[in-house]
Amino acid sequence: MKDYLRDLLAQAIKKTAKGGGLEITELPPLLFVPPRHKEFGDLASNVALVWAKKQKKSPRVIAETLLRNLEDPEGILEHAEVAGPGFLNFSFSPKFWYDRLKEIEMGRKSGLDLGRGDKVQVEFASVNPTGPLHVGHGRVAVIGDVLARLFEEVGYRVEREYYVNDTGKQMENLGLSIYYRYRELFGEKDEFPQEGYAGDYVKELAVKAKDRWGRKFLSEERETAIQFLSRYGGEALLGAIRDDLGEFGIVFNGYFSEEELRNRGEVEQTINFLRSQGALYDHDGALWFRAVSYGDDKDRAVIKSNGDLTYFASDIAYHQNKLQRGFKKLINVWGADHHGYVSRLKASIQALGYDSQLLHVVLVQMVHLTRGGVPVRMGKRTGEFVTLREVLEEVGSDAARFFFLMRKADSHLDFDLELAKKESSENPVFYVQYAHARIASIFEQARRSGIDGDNLQVAEVQLERLALSEEMEIIKKVVQFTEVLEESVKELEPHRLAFYLLELAGQFHRYYNKSRVLSDDMSLTRARLLLIRSVQKVIRKGLHLLGLQAPSRMATRSPQESDQGGTSSPEGASAS
Repeated sequence: MKDYLRDLLAQAIKKTAKGGGLEITELPPLLFVPPRHKEFGDLASNVALVWAKKQKKSPRVIAETLLRNLEDPEGILEHAEVAGPGFLNFSFSPKFWYDRLKEIEMGRKSGLDLGRGDKVQVEFASVNPTGPLHVGHGRVAVIGDVLARLFEEVGYRVEREYYVNDTGKQMENLGLSIYYRYRELFGEKDEFPQEGYAGDYVKELAVKAKDRWGRKFLSEERETAIQFLSRYGGEALLGAIRDDLGEFGIVFNGYFSEEELRNRGEVEQTINFLRSQGALYDHDGALWFRAVSYGDDKDRAVIKSNGDLTYFASDIAYHQNKLQRGFKKLINVWGADHHGYVSRLKASIQALGYDSQLLHVVLVQMVHLTRGGVPVRMGKRTGEFVTLREVLEEVGSDAARFFFLMRKADSHLDFDLELAKKESSENPVFYVQYAHARIASIFEQARRSGIDGDNLQVAEVQLERLALSEEMEIIKKVVQFTEVLEESVKELEPHRLAFYLLELAGQFHRYYNKSRVLSDDMSLTRARLLLIRSVQKVIRKGLHLLGLQAPSRMATRSPQESDQGGTSSPEGASAS
């Protein structure tokens, strides 16, 4: 829609420049947005207001001049007007919308090839292997996975990667925790370390260690035993994390080990390179990165005064490794508690000689888990958190994935377990999937009536019969699908697709409630079948991109539902 209008307006601007009294050396930015109210049209542009100061003319004068020079030989526009101080409002003709629907039904490519084969890496769900995944981790995982799916859909070559922090103090604390629980099993009662992990999963790991190795670690040196148990626990927990993510439909191209990165000497090589560039300096026995020189708010240590590497040192080397692998864009999906790392990491990328804009970080806020509106307590170190696996077992993967996308990533999310299990219109994922299944039931009824709606050809259909305002709004929403994909990718906001599917499903359900699809008027029946088939295709594609099933039958049915294609409609779901 925007592309068509951009072409028309660009021609009008060029024509205006030749004889319209405006001095134009280059095209101004042609930005279009939907008006706040539908009666003002499909798209509006403020180009005249933006241009007015430079041209030293009234915005309305400029807008009226452009409108006089606007030519529309193909009849794309139904109406164009100047509104307010100088906005240009445009309404597209029914013919325009029918033609776009035909293109979708004929399977023509949308032309949405933003990536053109460029390599993109999406790193997400990189949880330290010190405990099971909780619901917050699940939200990060889903947002990362859906972003990867969207980037693939628009023409990028995507690699999904999990960065494993399998070294350092946190892993030592895991080994220490297992060691203390292991000793308890043999009657060795010591005070559990304050920095330890107190969850039941640590006790389970200790029991397995006892079953496998017996009394082995009672006689070994304490540090040797802790080091061994740290590796054992990390590998076991990473395996459990991998299994949980697999149950969630998430598979990675690779798992990247921080320990192996260090062992290969890549961290040391990166530090030496930065030192050669004058990006590091010594102070108080520690080695510091000149982060302020590259836009950060303060300098950052890469080697502590005791000689230990910081996590930041590994992060720099890891991102250098990424860039050396030829990725044109790096997308990191992190929990919001990592917000302080963004500026320092961008600074380090610049110091390494790369464009810091190659890195894009999506920060994901916390999940507040509730049950019927009552908060469910979580706390990883106290062992009271609810694991992702428990949530999946209770509500299923589809509901969990959709609920995690029900808010923008940087907004806190309330996840109600009881609502996620409901098989009613109150449940957003049920609401969308039910639209797909409901359309399938209409086509099944059409087949029983001798109408082959599945193989309906566009040439057989008089789209002009779709004259109801609800039908035109559905067509507009269907056509908007590729635009939603494009915006979701450009803004790194996969929640836009979930909102869009809710809106489209709502339009369909309301239409179904008001209008019969199947009737004795065969011309109208064919047109309406083609319309709802396009809705079903888009919903199916959208659900796939969200990692959800598109069922043809649902477990339950609305008690008022008719097989005739038009009585009751589930309502109540909202994208807000």
